[in-house]
Order: sequence, then structure tokens, then C-alpha cells
Amino acid sequence: MSERAAPFHCPYCGDEDLRPHESGHGAWECASCNRAFQLKFLGLLTRGLARNDVEGDEI
Repeated sequence: MSERAAPFHCPYCGDEDLRPHESGHGAWECASCNRAFQLKFLGLLTRGLARNDVEGDEI
């Protein structure tokens, strides 16, 4: 899958009336509150990759 997921709600007002913005990849505009914003994936957090070396298996 090469397509990116689109946001469902505006992070400022919560409305669903979003459209791609002309400024580029990941940019969106909200017709409800008249704001433009950009989404960007920063990467994976290292704490999500930490190992648990405690004796025994915890479930």
C-alpha cells in the first residue's frame, strides 16, 4: 500500500470537512475553521522496541 491515510477530523475544531491543501504532501485545510495544517510521520519511538528481560514470561 503506497497511499497515505487521510485525517478524519481537524485537529483544531474537530470538524470532518477536510480537503488537501495546495502547499504539498501531507497538507490539509479545514473548511469549517479556515485553518491549514500539515501532518508528518516522525518515526518509531525507541521505547516501543525495548526488551523485557525479566525472568519468566508475563502475559
